[in-house]
Order: sequence, then C-alpha cells, then structure tokens
Amino acid sequence: MSKSILYTSSPLLASKTPVWRSKFIVAGIALAFAGLAGRAAYIQFFGNEFFQRQGEVRFARTLELPANRGRILDRNGLILASSVPAQSIWAIPEDVEASKSQLAELARLLEIPAAELKKKLGDEDKTFVWLKRQVDDPVAQKILALDIKGIYQRKEYKRKYPEGEAAAHVVGFTNVEDRGQEGIELAFNNDLAGKAGSRRVIKDRLGRVVEGVGEQVPPVEGKDIQLSVDSKVQFFAYQKLRDAVTARKAKAGSVVVLDAITGEVLALANYPSYIPDKRQNLTGEQLRNRALTDTFEPGSTMKPITVAMALEAGRIKPQTLIETGPGRFSIGGFTISDTHNYGTLTVEGVIQKSSNVGALKIAQKMSPHEMWDTYTALGYGQKPQIQFPGAVTGRLRPWKTWRPVEQATMAYGYGLSASLFQMAHSYTSFAHDGQIIPVTMLKSSEPAVGIKVFSAENAHAVRRMLQMAAAPGGTGPLAQTVGYSVGGKSGTAHKQVGKGYASNKYRAWFTGMAPIEAPRIIVAVMIDEPGDGQYFGGVAAAPVFSEVVQQTLRMMGVQPDMSVKPQIVTQPVEESF
Repeated sequence: MSKSILYTSSPLLASKTPVWRSKFIVAGIALAFAGLAGRAAYIQFFGNEFFQRQGEVRFARTLELPANRGRILDRNGLILASSVPAQSIWAIPEDVEASKSQLAELARLLEIPAAELKKKLGDEDKTFVWLKRQVDDPVAQKILALDIKGIYQRKEYKRKYPEGEAAAHVVGFTNVEDRGQEGIELAFNNDLAGKAGSRRVIKDRLGRVVEGVGEQVPPVEGKDIQLSVDSKVQFFAYQKLRDAVTARKAKAGSVVVLDAITGEVLALANYPSYIPDKRQNLTGEQLRNRALTDTFEPGSTMKPITVAMALEAGRIKPQTLIETGPGRFSIGGFTISDTHNYGTLTVEGVIQKSSNVGALKIAQKMSPHEMWDTYTALGYGQKPQIQFPGAVTGRLRPWKTWRPVEQATMAYGYGLSASLFQMAHSYTSFAHDGQIIPVTMLKSSEPAVGIKVFSAENAHAVRRMLQMAAAPGGTGPLAQTVGYSVGGKSGTAHKQVGKGYASNKYRAWFTGMAPIEAPRIIVAVMIDEPGDGQYFGGVAAAPVFSEVVQQTLRMMGVQPDMSVKPQIVTQPVEESF
C-alpha cells in the first residue's frame, strides 16, 4: 500500500499567494466586462445611427416599383400600344450550379448563343448580371421549371403593339428601360411613363427579401393618350401604299390623311416600315418617318397655290387667258418647257393641263415678297406645329435673294422644299374656305379655328380647278372614286443628287381632297423612285389617293355626293415638270 501524498506539504502550494495578484486579475476581468458593456451601450445607443447606416449599406436596398406605362389608343379607343407584365432573367454567377444540359436548354430558351451565356456566367466576381430582359411569360415559366440555382427572375413591363408595322411610324417604340425612343412614345413620354414608386427592404446575401422597412411609396400609373388616328384608316392606307410601292418597284412611299374640318391626323403611313416590338436588324430606311422627315421640291402640286395667291391679289380671274405657246419660255438663260404646246389657256386650264409656262407667267404678275408672304402663311419654311418628334422645316429662302428665274420656277414647285406633311397641311387652306388650320395628333371633336390666307370665294375657285385636274382631260383622272367627287393635283419632279438632278430618278405625288364641294378629308401620297417606268404622279400616286379616299369616307360614314357609277379610267395628260 502506497504512502498517501500530502499536497499541503508541497513547497509550491505551501507558499502564500500575494493578495494584490488576485485583486489584479479580478479587476482586469471586471474592467473587460465594463469595456464590453460600454461598447455594447455605444453600439446600441450612442453610435447606433452609424452602425444602422453600415448595415443598410450592406443589406438594405430600395426597390423600384415600376409604374405601368399608359396606353396609346386610336380615336375609337382601340389599343395601339400597351404594357404587359414580363419577367427579366438575372443571375448571381458565383452561385450558379447547373449541368451542361441545363445550360444548353437555358441558352435555347433565352435565344442567345451558349458561348455568350457561358461568358456572362463565367465571371464569379460578379454578384449580379442580366441574362435577358423582358421575356414572354411562357418562356419565363420554362426557365423557372429548370430550377437552376443562382438564376432568378424580376417582374418588369414589356410594350406590345397590336397594329404592328402599319402604325409603327405613328406610335414609335420604347427601349428596354420603358422610355420612349420614337413617335408618340417619345413625344408623350412624360405623360405615358407615370412615376415609379419605391419600397425599402432588407436583403440577404442571395438577394432575397428578408423584411420590409419604412413606408412603401406606391407608383403613379402613366396616363393613356388618345390619338386622332383611326387604326382602320391607318391600316388601309398602309396596305395600299405598300402594294403600290411593290407594284411600281419603287424605293419607298408615304401617305398622309387629314380631317379637313378638325385638322386631325387620321393616318400617317410610310413604307418600308418595321414591327415596333421586334426590331432586330432594324435599318434607317425602315425607321425613317418619311412623311415628316423627308423634304423634296413639291413640283406641280404648288401650281394651285400660285394661282390662289394671284387670285387673292386680284391679278387674275379663273377665266383670265394665259398664253403658253409655243410650250416653252426663256428667262435668265434657262428655258422652261411644257410637255405639249397648249397655246392659250384659261387660268383653270393652266391647272388642268399642269402648264409650267402658264404658272410662271401668273407668278410674274406678283412680287417675290407677295409670294414669300403666302408661302410662309401656309407653313412653308417653318417647322410644323405638331405634337410629334422629327418634323422638319423644309427650305424657303428669303425673298430678297430670289432671281427672276427662281421666282418663275417656284411657281411650279422648284427652288423650295417641303415634306409631304407640310404639303397636305397647306391644302387645308383650300378645303377650309381659305383658312390654314392647325393640325393635331390628338383626338379633337371641335372644328378647327384657322388663319385666313385666301377668301372663301378664291378657295372655292381653286377647288373647282382641282376637280378639273382630277377629271378626264386633266393630269389625275386615276384619282377618281366611285360615288365621291374629288379634286387634287399631281406632281412629278426629278430627284436632286448633289447640286444637280438625276435624269432617271423621280418622285411622284398626288395631293387632294373630297368631297370637293364640302371637303371632309385631305389626302397626300408620295411614291419615291418608281422603277417600272410609270413615274408621273397622275399614274403612280393618284390610284393610291383614289383607294384611300373612297375607303376613308366610307369608314367615316360620309354620304356619296355623286351617282354611283363604274369608274371611267382615262389616260392622264402628261404633266409638265
């Protein structure tokens, strides 16, 4: 049996511990606790704001609550543009876990190359990357079914355009951030967009919302915009324009339809066009709103304006005789010609036969200042006052710089430039009893109040001349319709190339109104570079005018003012240009 050990006999244990050391240890522990308590108090009370801010920086986020963009409606309430919910696909690259087959299927659903998807997911330093914005709901559901870790979805709104390419140049489109880029979408972006709301939340590392903090600010929804455009008239005008451009092997074309009473734009169509919500491979040729952005020398469509200003100045009457023989006239070293020697014509005959010589002789009865004042009053050389982006000014030089030959050529539409829209607008002065009326893209039920340019008597006299020009024996009989009287003027001009004119490139157009005694609509048609050899306005553009006028008046419920007889098609008189 071993000896029992007496621990108290150990020299170490037997030695006395100094009292100060134990007190020191206890004091140190107490001091540490006091420090921790002080630090806790500082964090909880005195320095709380700082640490709250740091926490918010790391985990608190302000989520934008997007406002639903307003709709664009036609005059009858039919939808031209609206927003629908759409999911946008995003990822946290470092968290993505997917098999090769899953990634291949994801790339297929997103309609992007597998290599591009791999590149987006390859940077593991990123905590956020968009894979594709605004995918259709069926696609979003299939992506969700793949159940790939690290792939998430966010609700946004996608713009839809039911009328497609027919109304593309009217409504325009928005970008992926839902901001207007063209057309009405751009012109009324502030009204359509509304105001986004906000929500303050705490998120975890994976971007998931843990809790909401603070008050939620609800979004202010965008306003609806109701246009003056009639979607049925717009579609029909676009369809007939497209058919004509294709049949004539032309480069492009435009149509403008105005309400002659209210000044409303009923249709504004261009071809080529595009589908607003499918803009892949979009070109400038498709995007251009030619009716508003392209300017040209309007040619013979200016002759009725020349006659109207001379009537208003009291220099001529409708039956005044004008000598146009022998079909040419020399001035300032230039010779101006007609297609035929018409001999002596009345003023009405000058418009019916579209005589250049007759028009310039009428212009010589006026001063350049008088002509410039009238052109300006009709909107030439000025930017159209319309709620639409991209409308151009055109060119009208100061009258003091005009040479005699320039005054002569302006009488039949050379030496100044205008858009098709400006041309259509100027003809409201004939349709509205001498008043040039404001035009609008927004629905209006009130008759427009215009500014007097010509007397009602002179405007009526010019309408009779336009009716003669669109009848057999004139330059535009192909503009005739069944049941409705029409009047209008064809135009043909060589296209400018640099400082000169192309000998084999033309623009053809026809501008007129119906019914002629009490006009309800004004229609202007332009065909750019007809390629089938039929380049006169009375052949290339007048048939489109005829079809659009007849269909539009029917849609508007306008009663026929003529006996309904089969259309008599006669060969147009070749106009001088």
